[in-house]
Amino acid sequence: MADSEPRAPAAGVPQVIQSYGGGGFRVAGQRHKGSLILHPRRAEPWPVAAGSDISLESLKGLLARDNAAAMLLVGCGARFLAPPKDIAAAVRASGAGLEWMTTAAACRTWNLLLVDERAVIAALIAVE
Repeated sequence: MADSEPRAPAAGVPQVIQSYGGGGFRVAGQRHKGSLILHPRRAEPWPVAAGSDISLESLKGLLARDNAAAMLLVGCGARFLAPPKDIAAAVRASGAGLEWMTTAAACRTWNLLLVDERAVIAALIAVE
């Protein structure tokens, strides 16, 4: 993947993950360095570098009612780490479901859920 500054895609463009690795992602034709939060129609940087750094604080904005996601999909990096119990409990309390997996699996799952027009938000740790 060629490195470039991330640019906002045209409004309404589905955020399909085309590739991942090299410390970033190619989403909807745009290269993003680092970890990402994906909404069906936009991508934003996520300042979390490792699965062990994922905290309730790093996800708090995603659990807000105005996000209205039925599911939070978390890609925790190259190796699976079980979700912290406080995160699982907070997601349940918000009424959303939690899917926690490696980043590779989360990228594949995201694209399937996006095509199916599911109400989902993804938090993805960049991998090399």
